[in-house]
Amino acid sequence: MSEAGPPPTRKLRVLQVCDHLGWEGSRMHGVKRLFAWMIPRFDRERFEVSLVSLRKKDVSEETLESFGVDITYLHKSKFDPSTLTALLKVIDRKQIDVLHLHGYGATTFGRMAGAMRRLPTILHEHANLTDTPWFQKIADAVLEPSTDIALAVSRSTADFVIKARQLPPDKVKIVYLGAPLDEFSRVRSGDEVEAARRELGISPGEFAAGTVTRLHDSKGNSYLVDAAALVLKQRPHAKFYVVGEGPLLGDLQNQARALSLGDRFVFHGFAKDVASVVSAFDVSVFPSLWEGTPLTVFEALAMAKPIVATDADGLMDVLSHDRDALIVPRRDAPALADAIIRMMDDETLRTRLCEGARETSQQYDIASFVRKMQQLYTLLHRLSRPTHRRGILVADLAFLTSGQPHDA
Repeated sequence: MSEAGPPPTRKLRVLQVCDHLGWEGSRMHGVKRLFAWMIPRFDRERFEVSLVSLRKKDVSEETLESFGVDITYLHKSKFDPSTLTALLKVIDRKQIDVLHLHGYGATTFGRMAGAMRRLPTILHEHANLTDTPWFQKIADAVLEPSTDIALAVSRSTADFVIKARQLPPDKVKIVYLGAPLDEFSRVRSGDEVEAARRELGISPGEFAAGTVTRLHDSKGNSYLVDAAALVLKQRPHAKFYVVGEGPLLGDLQNQARALSLGDRFVFHGFAKDVASVVSAFDVSVFPSLWEGTPLTVFEALAMAKPIVATDADGLMDVLSHDRDALIVPRRDAPALADAIIRMMDDETLRTRLCEGARETSQQYDIASFVRKMQQLYTLLHRLSRPTHRRGILVADLAFLTSGQPHDA
């Protein structure tokens, strides 16, 4: 299908709507980083893309505003019914054509607004939970007819959308995200890497295993702490890094202290320049218990890093064992430790996995995702209202899954 552009005299106006731009105690919220990558890459000659957060301004806004992203904060609490009125005012003021919705609140109030203004709506799910609260079940059931299409970031996320969020399978498409390859795949000089390692306190001869993460149960970082203790008994020149923020910081620090890991396990906190941090690692580790698909795995792939990861569903969607990563079972610290030691001892393996990661990363460029969204927005704008939201279900949507490794 060729991509037909909007009328040349009128840009297509798209409103991204999210619940918030950062979890409490964390500046590493993935959806916020997605907006920072995605919105500036739209064709500004044809699309005018802006963002609304239902909540107040938070610790993540500086990054987005530095990219020139047009953000409106509604300053509404979680269940505030006036959110709908406030959102409608933004839609009317900006003369919005398409709504792209992320999060429970955004997909609830956004679809209500879309129904009232007869606007095409996209429900975009980033999680793969097993269930939803009772009130969300009611909202999702009522608002299903007001949903043109749902996008899921992984296979398990699609299952969640169909089973828990009650969207019919023909409305759900798996579309993988990605990282900015132009930023993360750039070859870094030896001097740059050494500077990054010095910044993190990695001494010559030390082997650095690290993860950039949110300190939350889903990320499995407690298993990495346990694995580190096992690795260090056999390979004392290893050093571990957890880079990020979140509510479990104190618990993880106490765990590392109880295991006497000392300065061999570093909690680095927030890092603004993620690419620099990852460049310093000898291996990137993903000990996750469950995931949608983390943006950080696309970054590590783009940087051609050797990866050790668990078999969490969202990771398994994009990683292949012994091709671009070593995959171990979830909740298995000894297996995680064994894989890290194998990486440390086998330079040939690391080199081979680096090449595999570089090849895999080519399928996950955020610029490709943006092009797909431009085509989807254009199609929705043309079909949704005249066909009462049914046109998109019979349209050729093969472009959404083109270039992906699996039939989605």
